[in-house]
Amino acid sequence: MSTSTETARRDVAGTRLTLPIAALAFVIALAVQFIGQAKIDLGIGAIIIFPMVWGLILGLLVSIQKFKPLGLDLQRVAAALVGVAVLLLVARLAFNIGPSLPSLLKAGPALLLQEVGHLLGTIVLALPLAVLLRMGKATVGATFSLDREPSFAMVSEKYGPDSDQYRGVLAMYVFGTLFGAVFITLLTSLVANWKIFDPLALAMGAGVGSGSMMAASAASIIAAYPGDQEAILGMAAVSNLITTILGVYVGIYSALPVADRFYKFLTRNKEPQRVAAGAAPVTRSTAELERDELQAEENRRFREEVAKSSAAMKLPLWLSLSVLTVLGIGTAAVAAKSLSLSIVAGYGIMLALVLVSIFLAKITKKISAIVFITTIGAYISSPWFFGSGVLNEAVKTVDFLSIATVMLTLAGLSLGKDIPLLRNIGWKIVPVGLVAITASFLLSTVIAEFALGLWH
Repeated sequence: MSTSTETARRDVAGTRLTLPIAALAFVIALAVQFIGQAKIDLGIGAIIIFPMVWGLILGLLVSIQKFKPLGLDLQRVAAALVGVAVLLLVARLAFNIGPSLPSLLKAGPALLLQEVGHLLGTIVLALPLAVLLRMGKATVGATFSLDREPSFAMVSEKYGPDSDQYRGVLAMYVFGTLFGAVFITLLTSLVANWKIFDPLALAMGAGVGSGSMMAASAASIIAAYPGDQEAILGMAAVSNLITTILGVYVGIYSALPVADRFYKFLTRNKEPQRVAAGAAPVTRSTAELERDELQAEENRRFREEVAKSSAAMKLPLWLSLSVLTVLGIGTAAVAAKSLSLSIVAGYGIMLALVLVSIFLAKITKKISAIVFITTIGAYISSPWFFGSGVLNEAVKTVDFLSIATVMLTLAGLSLGKDIPLLRNIGWKIVPVGLVAITASFLLSTVIAEFALGLWH
């Protein structure tokens, strides 16, 4: 079967399977929203587990259970819906940026400076750990960033899709997708409840470049500082956008070269000795050649497995937005303990913002819809727009966490297909991934804390 025929078949199947997966997500999202949040006191601090984390965990359990397996196409539909749900989440966050613009402008230098924390956090701590665990050259790909989607292109272009460095990116991507949101929720909740950091510094640290991780982290900060909700959400959204936009340039010109050099420095005494000038080249043994061939074959099979599990499924935009609106209004109504016209109007405003931004992105072709959503949303919710009062009044009735609950529930339902990949990668990525996320968040928060002190 040709690739185009297979893609067409998958897309048709996706449209047919959208309602079943949406119904399942609706039941789970409403159930966890009714359950609410749980607070666990650890002595050194408290951890708050939110409905969105329950949704992710429950979705994952449904996705991997063997009693009635969730088909691969159903998981792909869930993944496709997550991609659109991110746009709605960004639209909701944009309405927190506008009213918070005075605080954001005051923190401007701190926002840029704390990005150094996201850049160096993974390299300074996670990379040495990966070297200690003997991850090999995969260390570079796994630790130069938290490895979201743009990282694949950077590493593939520099080292090739057959490289160990590329496998490292895949390892961190799968780990972050499966465990990132849950872990950063627990981490941020613990740190925020120490009450030693400015909530705005914590919000900057939350902008790690992943929408789901940022949402989960921001929720924990808000739980510790409920009076600063608007400023926290606005700051986290802007920080995440800066990390995402600058991440490509920083990754190509700074993070990846630094990680590569640091890895070579740490392994300098373990690398094979270079051939001296004029000396006869070292002949490789048959065993070494066979080992390289086996490694190349393993890499090929690994990429095929990744391609099979992560093959994208396209859904009609009207269908995705319709389904997500129904799910979103339902969870928002439960969060607000009643369904109101304001919630419906809030979703109508966010939908209009998303559609206009997608249209502009298609026209320009070089600017993503997320940039348009954030920019336009921030402007129309700011004090400088004549209708901001009415728009903000409606949109703020839509609970930010309810959108995150829908998104992470769908993410959980899509994750079963990635479990074999994580098993293939091995256990070493788990401690490396935990350290990478911790280092990125904590180092950027510490830098932001000092930077805010300097410019306040």
